Amino acid sequence: MASKLRDLIKVVRSCKTAAEERAVVAKECASIRTYFKDDDTDNRHRNVAKLLYIHMLGYSTHFGQMECLKLIVSQHYTDKRIGYLGLMLLLDEKQEVLMLATHSIKNDLNHPNQFVAGLALCSLGNISSQGMARDCAPEVEKLLASSNSYIRKKAALCAIRISRKAPDLMENFVTRTKTLLTERNHGVLLTGVSLMIELCEMSHETIVYYRKQQVVPVLVRLLKNLVLSGYAPEHDVSGITDPFLQVKILRLLRLLGKGDPESSDQMNDILAQVATNTESTKNVGNSILYESVQTIMAIESEGGLKVMAINILGRFLLNRDNNIRYVALNTLSKVVSSDLQAVQRHRNTIVDCLKDPDVSIRRRALDLIYSLVNESNIRILVRELLNFLLISDAQFRPELVAKLCMVTEKYSPSKRWHVDTILRVMSIGGAFVPDDVPNNLIGLISANTELQSYAVQKLYLAITQDSQHQHLLQVGLWCVGEFGDLLVATDKPNDAKGDDENISISVSEVDVLNLIEAVLRDPLTTTSTKQYGLTALMKLTSRFSTQHVQRIKNTIDTYKSSIHVELQQRSCEYSQLFKWDQIRPGVLDRMPAYEKGENDMIGEVAAPTTTSSAPAPSSAATDLLGGMDMFDTRPGQPNNNRSAQPQIPAQPVQSGLDLLADIFGPSPTTSAPAPTLAPTSSYKPPAAQPSNNSVNLLGDLLGDTLAPTPSSSSMPLGADLPIAAAPAPSIAQNPNPSSASTPQLITINGYNKNGIIINFDATKPPGQAHLTAINAVTTNSNNFPIQNYSIQAAVPKHLKIQIAPASGNVVPGGNGGKVTQVIRIANSMQGQKAIVLRVKIDYTANGTPVTDTIDVSFPPSL
Repeated sequence: MASKLRDLIKVVRSCKTAAEERAVVAKECASIRTYFKDDDTDNRHRNVAKLLYIHMLGYSTHFGQMECLKLIVSQHYTDKRIGYLGLMLLLDEKQEVLMLATHSIKNDLNHPNQFVAGLALCSLGNISSQGMARDCAPEVEKLLASSNSYIRKKAALCAIRISRKAPDLMENFVTRTKTLLTERNHGVLLTGVSLMIELCEMSHETIVYYRKQQVVPVLVRLLKNLVLSGYAPEHDVSGITDPFLQVKILRLLRLLGKGDPESSDQMNDILAQVATNTESTKNVGNSILYESVQTIMAIESEGGLKVMAINILGRFLLNRDNNIRYVALNTLSKVVSSDLQAVQRHRNTIVDCLKDPDVSIRRRALDLIYSLVNESNIRILVRELLNFLLISDAQFRPELVAKLCMVTEKYSPSKRWHVDTILRVMSIGGAFVPDDVPNNLIGLISANTELQSYAVQKLYLAITQDSQHQHLLQVGLWCVGEFGDLLVATDKPNDAKGDDENISISVSEVDVLNLIEAVLRDPLTTTSTKQYGLTALMKLTSRFSTQHVQRIKNTIDTYKSSIHVELQQRSCEYSQLFKWDQIRPGVLDRMPAYEKGENDMIGEVAAPTTTSSAPAPSSAATDLLGGMDMFDTRPGQPNNNRSAQPQIPAQPVQSGLDLLADIFGPSPTTSAPAPTLAPTSSYKPPAAQPSNNSVNLLGDLLGDTLAPTPSSSSMPLGADLPIAAAPAPSIAQNPNPSSASTPQLITINGYNKNGIIINFDATKPPGQAHLTAINAVTTNSNNFPIQNYSIQAAVPKHLKIQIAPASGNVVPGGNGGKVTQVIRIANSMQGQKAIVLRVKIDYTANGTPVTDTIDVSFPPSL
């Protein structure tokens, strides 16, 4: 057995294998147990020290816990030092043995020797449980007023632990903390400021108390002395006086100045001095500059000071240290909403970060660029993002493609540029393109007649050059089938405007048919794309000359024996349609163009409507009935992609079931009778075209196969209607527009929990008494942001509801921003039944997923 710790370390380090080390440790542990059993008091501290080393190696040492308690009660400092060290390493706050040490710790806190009291404070600050914190709090509070600076700084750190374990005791330390700021010892100042920061973060009342006690001027004076002081060798770090204390003071000033203009005004000058006088050539200065930037952006500072802070972050981006660049990008992402123009000045530097070899830098730069895009720089930034998409790794592509499509649809300067950019994204992104992007592009093209000739030519060229990307093929085949006559026309319209590119290609009908047949024969073409191809061929029979009808029929007939049921059914139905020459042109006629009010939301992602004071367009009422059920899960069509795809309106489902209970679970108050889920899309489908009731021919030309029409009492949720089904009834407009009055805003607080407040601002558009516009405004008073925020709503059967996309899924903390979402409701029993919403709220708070359900009732006047 090794007699000393030094000898044991040498023996362990000389072991060649892990097995040899385990043998040495086992032998040593056996010897230590023997000494403990014999109660050898002279060598107890040495054995516990060796036991601590064995514990650091990862071996079990629980048998030495009681020996640590015996060392604590010893009168010798050397024994106490090893005993308290063992107590902190071998035990934690969950150990019941720790209760036995409470009395010894209380005695040592009152010990006249400052080093013994310091050991007790250090141990209490590391492993105290809630019970120990309550028992020892009076002694710690008394030590905060000690004349010994060594004791005071350790007592301040111990008070932090006690406040965390027993928050109701924190008020005992609040009044004593201000006296710590008058100390000249930097250790006491540092621990005192740390204690004040902890107390402020735990209670807003503490912040108000410190403001009343004029703590801000004291902190400003301390910080000014540190910034302007000369060389102090005991506190100097790379030419800066005590940077640790400066950072702590800046953090405390941030808490005291947030939301308080008076306190913020007192610290504006010193923050400007820190930002201008601190050297940024070393990391010590950069840490102080970063903290000063955080403080400037958090308080009610002047505009010029915020611009200076953002310029400091811009200088950080030029630093060669990747850690500093990452911090700068991360901070700019947080402050971009407060001063977009100042961040825009550093746009080129941010774009250059996309070329950085560090993957985390590239990811942060991408997140920031998304926030910088607007109408004025959309062309430049999208070009840079497309260049990055060409060379980006696979891990970036899904999000990059989705964000590119989002900003293109939201800020596109012209419809032609919109089409060109989306086609470019689809060509480069390939399989990473979201399923709703092709649907949105189809909706945009079909809604704008002046765009159709240009788009079909661009798409024809695109699928001629690239036949591997299925989304691109599907959009191209749909447009060729729908606008094939414009593609082969000899006199194509020249409607290019401004800097839009005009295009004119010469294509024959044979070329178009050859291309579609080549796509159908390609073994890489998916079944879904072949469905688009068959539908395109069928539509071309009414757009091309009759000499090609037989060729198209022969091509379609080859799929009558296909192993894919969808292709086989389409082929059979299309073949039957050739026998009905009288109705075939009408059935295959071009899809009706969207009315002006119906395509307002096409190409807009997460863009909320913030006002409803102006009269709604004429189609606003009928929009409320559009879209499919949000839980529609038909095979082959994911329900998150149904929002932009043209669909035939579904009939109301007649069922005795409580759909709200099925969707959201039991109601927190009362169950609403047979409600209908709100569609998540603002897209309004075109009305179904009536056809010959004696023939069930095509179904939906763009998607699913139609089954026989079930009765209304047995139709399942989300079931399709046949093409001959009548469209859903529209909501009547107010026949007397002259009776419109100024809308009155009614605000209802629907949710106030976990620091999250949701207010519902309701108003009625003039002249439309049965319509109600509700703006759900969500704010967050927590110190952390709320992630993955979303709400869903359901209503009873007498209401029709439409929910626009939310303005975002992150609610900034500290009431630093809000998320809005517009809900439009039509009441078919206006004046008889009031509006009632059941709202499901999902969010992630500090990493914990939360789901709540509330019922919101509105006054009968709405």
